[in-house]
Amino acid sequence: MILKSKILLLPVVIGLVMLMGSCEETKSYSELLTEEEHAVNWYLAQHKVSLEIPSDGDFETGDTAPYYKMDKDGYVYMQVINKGSETERPEKGDLVYFRFMRMNLKTLQSTGADIWEGNAEDFENYASTSLVYGNNVLTSTTQYGEGLQVPLEYLGYNCEVNLIVKSPEGFTSDGTQSQCLPYVYNIRYFKAEY
Repeated sequence: MILKSKILLLPVVIGLVMLMGSCEETKSYSELLTEEEHAVNWYLAQHKVSLEIPSDGDFETGDTAPYYKMDKDGYVYMQVINKGSETERPEKGDLVYFRFMRMNLKTLQSTGADIWEGNAEDFENYASTSLVYGNNVLTSTTQYGEGLQVPLEYLGYNCEVNLIVKSPEGFTSDGTQSQCLPYVYNIRYFKAEY
C-alpha cells in the first residue's frame, strides 16, 4: 500500500518540480522593460547622443551624426544619414513607401551577433511596405508602430535614417511590444508614385 501511494505520488512531485523550474525561467514584464532599457543604453553609449532636437531642423548628417532623442520618454532616437528632399515632404494622409533593415539590440548586446532583417534587399516587393503618414487607425500602418513615422515630421522624401525604437513605439504585429524588444532600424522613405 505504501509503495503504491509513493508510485502515484511520483508523477505529481515531478510535475511540481517542472512547474517550479518553468516559473523561474519566465521573466516579468518589468524585468523585460529593464533589459530593454539596458540594451538601448548600452548601444547609445557607443554613439554621440543629443537630448535636443535642433530648433531650426538643421540635423547633423552622416554615420557619425548624433542620435537625437525624439520624444520626452526616450522611445525613439534618430540619426540622420541623409535629409532627403528639401522641397518634397510628406503630409498627413500621404502614402509613404519605405525600405528598412532592423537589428534586435538585446540580441546584439547579449551575443554580439549583428543580425539584420528587413526588406531593403527585396526589390521584387518594393510597393508592399508602406504606411499612411499620421494614421493611427489602419492596421496596414499601425502594424509598424508609431516610431517609424517620426522622421516624416522632420525630413523630406528620399531621406535615410537610423532609428532606435523601443517596444512601446515598435512593431505591433510580431511580438516586439509584448516581448519588450528594442531595435535599431536603417530606413529610407519614398514618395508613392501614382
